Amino acid sequence: MTILEIRELRKSFGLSTHVLRGINLKVEQGEFLGVIGLSGAGKSTLLRCINRLIDPTSGEIYMPRSVFDPQADGAKIDILKLNRGETRLLRRKVGMIFQQFNIVKRLSVIENVLSGGLGYQSSLKSCLRLFSREERRRALVNLRRVGLLDHAYKRADELSGGEQQRVAIGRTLMQSPVIILADEPVSSLDPKLSRVVLDILKRVCLEDGITALVSLHTLEQTREYADRIVGLKQGQIFFDGPAKDLTDSVVEKVYQDVRMKT
Repeated sequence: MTILEIRELRKSFGLSTHVLRGINLKVEQGEFLGVIGLSGAGKSTLLRCINRLIDPTSGEIYMPRSVFDPQADGAKIDILKLNRGETRLLRRKVGMIFQQFNIVKRLSVIENVLSGGLGYQSSLKSCLRLFSREERRRALVNLRRVGLLDHAYKRADELSGGEQQRVAIGRTLMQSPVIILADEPVSSLDPKLSRVVLDILKRVCLEDGITALVSLHTLEQTREYADRIVGLKQGQIFFDGPAKDLTDSVVEKVYQDVRMKT
């Protein structure tokens, strides 16, 4: 089943800065999609448009209506036309993992994970940070899944960078997401910790049937973990195919900086 379909997506900042230039992309349920490209190619902008953190200039992004309503038929809905309340429902089902973890370091590990479920609570409960016994049980289950159960009641700032990113994965799992968007989630980690984090992310996505779009900063990681790779160049899709088809000659063209040409 196609879980995400992007049509002619464009994003410009001002009159002269065109970051996305007509992106067309279909993503199937359960795919682990790697996104590569030079800095400024549009990787982060693409992910943030999907999650409505920024609004594109034009285009359409479709998801099955059943993502928001399990009783709905197979019809698709353009998520760029959602109202504020519907966008809140979208963000329940589309998790985001950031490069700098975005956890609250003064809170405990379990409180950070519990915050992933705030989108399912009333505004009052969210403000007061009131969590049920079942929510706490789920948080502990998700901490076990990311290998941090023994650290549940530590302050988040006592953990290493790799452990903090695993907290972020646990927090995202509390949303019961259908899609996870990860924007260079291991770029600040050393290779050993990067592998630990990516192993966990790939495993939980496989176990739960979660679709993932992951921007990674090394080709080796992308080739190893991604089922399919999309290469962006100057805001357009230059390559789209399985990892085995990403040849060295294609890589050279994806990463060729046209600004260096004379």
